[in-house]
Amino acid sequence: MTGPLGWLLEAQVHVAGSPVLVREIVGNAFGLVSALLGLRRLVWAWPVGMVGNALLLTVFLGGAFATPQAHDLYGQAGRQVFFFAVSVYGWWRWTRNRRAGSGGDDAAVAPRWATRRERLGLLLAAAAGTAAAYPVLAALGSWGPLPDAWILTGSLLATYGMARGWVEFWLVWIAVDAVGVPLLLRGGFYPSAAMYLVYGALCVWGFVSWWRTSRAARPAPATLSPTYSEVVA
Repeated sequence: MTGPLGWLLEAQVHVAGSPVLVREIVGNAFGLVSALLGLRRLVWAWPVGMVGNALLLTVFLGGAFATPQAHDLYGQAGRQVFFFAVSVYGWWRWTRNRRAGSGGDDAAVAPRWATRRERLGLLLAAAAGTAAAYPVLAALGSWGPLPDAWILTGSLLATYGMARGWVEFWLVWIAVDAVGVPLLLRGGFYPSAAMYLVYGALCVWGFVSWWRTSRAARPAPATLSPTYSEVVA
């Protein structure tokens, strides 16, 4: 394949003596920009992230697309597909919220803490999703199927939580990053591992920012009217 697309699919750079795909770097750069836009609660976070998803899908399918690592991380690749699908929902939801002005200012969502029922749903979905994805990824020959299963499940839950405006979605991302960095380093996906470290720091920042915003948006407790006896006294 020739032209700009062919160059993007084939171009490599060398980092510490190891070949690294340019599309892995570019895809992660789009992911970082998407995270920054998400921190600011801007609708553009979703389409920008979808471009990164498409590029990273080709990176983690080493068998279908020639990669220097020659590892197939099916969980990492699969989550790009699911990311794309969930991002369509997030894009629609944030666009609707933005038009309704429910986020305030230019923001598309008003951060809030998940309810107890929603948190329980997250925990159950995390356990069930990881348990269901593990044997599938192992059968497919994914490299590191158990951590790959959690990364896949946790990433989907975090993306869904972001679409819903839950503050906790940042904590889920941190848990994903904590597992993803060692896995990617062992697999030789160095730009992605480095980006996960940056994501981790960004997630801490995002969590604090959304937490503060949710507190500022919380209605002040209503003051009680004085009783008749207090007035006459």
